[in-house]
Amino acid sequence: MLDLPKRHCETDSTRAENMADTQKQIVTVGVTGASGAILAQKTLALLEEDPRVGRIHLVITEAGQRLFAEELGITSGDLRQLPSRILGHPVGKIEGLPNKDVGASIASGSYAVDSMVIIPCSMGTLGTIAGGISDDLVSRAADVMLKEGRKLVLCVRDTPFNRVHLENMLRAQQAGAVIMPAVPAFYHHPKTIDDLVTQYVCRVLAQIGLAQEQMYRWAGTPAAKKAEA
Repeated sequence: MLDLPKRHCETDSTRAENMADTQKQIVTVGVTGASGAILAQKTLALLEEDPRVGRIHLVITEAGQRLFAEELGITSGDLRQLPSRILGHPVGKIEGLPNKDVGASIASGSYAVDSMVIIPCSMGTLGTIAGGISDDLVSRAADVMLKEGRKLVLCVRDTPFNRVHLENMLRAQQAGAVIMPAVPAFYHHPKTIDDLVTQYVCRVLAQIGLAQEQMYRWAGTPAAKKAEA
């Protein structure tokens, strides 16, 4: 019997990495061209800081890159450096993936991604997902989440909605997606834009099992509490 050296292959490497992350969530974040770059920025910041998260795959469409440039003054440049520029400091968990790379890991159901958030989600991306048209990595990764029965949250951002928008939301929801329009809340008495953004993003992350301590939780009106006492 020959004593041959073991050969290292990419499949073995991927399997080992996945096993190492078993106890931590793997999350995909998609960013499209709808207004709301600050929502994506806050999402990445909270996920990067969350010890329950092991890896974050970031996919930004061409329009999404333009969104960061126009709303936050952050240009794309080297994709590998973009996550650090978005957060303003070095990152350890976020991996940027080209939107044209439909052969990336997250394009396959055999790769274990726990959840995906598209924030903000344009009506065009919503329509692509609702129609099952996987013509880029964002839509393909979303399609994988639906077909594998995994959590997909679409943070749609537009107003007003026309009938096509509404029907696409219904189709996506019926397929298993969570439709979560980027609507701010005011019951927590926000004082700054960051207060509004943080509360909304915390609600989004709660949908994927990553509830945040910063999230305000409604406990009833003062009058109701007094009556109960």
